[in-house]
Amino acid sequence: MLAVIMRFPKISRSLRQLTSHVLAIALGVVLMVSTLQVLPSQAEPAPTVTVDTSKLIVQRQSPATAAISSTSFVTAAVNRVGTAVVRIDTERTITRRVDPFSEDPFFRRFFGDGFSQQMPPEQQLRGLGSGFIIDKSGLVMTNAHVVDKADKVTVRLKDGRTFEGKVQGIDEVTDLAVVKINAGNDLPVAPLGSSSNVQVGDWAIAVGNPLGFDNTVTLGIVSTLKRSSAQVGISDKRLDFIQTDAAINPGNSGGPLLNGQGEVIGINTAIRPDAMGIGFAIPIDKAKAIAAQLQRDGKVAHPYLGVQMLTLTPDLAKQNNTDPNSPIQIPEINGVFVMRVVPNSPAASAGIRRGDVILQVDGKAITSAEQLQNVVEDSRLGQVLQVKVQRGNQTQQLSIRTAELQNAS
Repeated sequence: MLAVIMRFPKISRSLRQLTSHVLAIALGVVLMVSTLQVLPSQAEPAPTVTVDTSKLIVQRQSPATAAISSTSFVTAAVNRVGTAVVRIDTERTITRRVDPFSEDPFFRRFFGDGFSQQMPPEQQLRGLGSGFIIDKSGLVMTNAHVVDKADKVTVRLKDGRTFEGKVQGIDEVTDLAVVKINAGNDLPVAPLGSSSNVQVGDWAIAVGNPLGFDNTVTLGIVSTLKRSSAQVGISDKRLDFIQTDAAINPGNSGGPLLNGQGEVIGINTAIRPDAMGIGFAIPIDKAKAIAAQLQRDGKVAHPYLGVQMLTLTPDLAKQNNTDPNSPIQIPEINGVFVMRVVPNSPAASAGIRRGDVILQVDGKAITSAEQLQNVVEDSRLGQVLQVKVQRGNQTQQLSIRTAELQNAS
């Protein structure tokens, strides 16, 4: 009896455990049935949902999405000016001087009769460039170096028509030229913008015929402004260029540089053979003024002084003065150092000497060669400029009357 009583607690615990398992299983079955009643099977059709369309809100297209889906601004810009861009082909005949030795019987005995025939006395050179129409009457603007000394100029329009071009005027100093074609009075005209409004970072679109590939368009930005011709490496020009990274190659010369609105802001003119992705364009504001003079007079008169100069700084002068082999001591100041004076020039007549440092012109401080060049370029022919120079330890005031530059070289 005692043994039965002692086993009773064990039986009670077993019953409680069994009851717990049964309740858990029952609860699981209830939850599963509830879930099946709530979730439709995958085979059942989706329920129909009724939407009140009157309360729907239309979401606007974002500017970024609109820009991607719309026509490119480059396309719009090129379409605005494209038919006014032309190709310019030139021909030039050069005559070789006959070497008198080639006609000498003794010379021909050793080299044969065919030697003189290998070098023809005349040779034809062909050139290629670009341009754009600036007037419905057929005025075309391009670079001077594209048409300079050409015997024949052929202008080809985008629609394939070709016309003989007549050079109306050339200005080598600014590398600009105007060509006239007779093609009626309803030609497409390139819209001219203003280079004074151009900023670094603006879009720059170059249009032209690089390497003979007609109607080529390249895109970049304006890299910098007022890059002097001396910095570019063409010291015989008087220009402050627009620098761009839009691809410019031989054949682009004379073609337009456009802004994002399709307006001409510059004329592509120069590339550096030792640089990648750098090109230069003449600002259109400068080109407008030059073109007007070329149409009227056929040339542009440029005043000059007649000095070869260098921007002088105290550091540069100090480097020279500490060199034991330096032939001259230079004042350690800011100004323009005169390296050479052209004989019979206005500067020579006024008494400017090699080694002088130009400090002021008409009371205005001069601190760079580019600044002096701009002051002279903006002066009038025959204008007397009051120039202050330092010569050694003394300063002098000289009067220089500008004269017309006869040869750009």
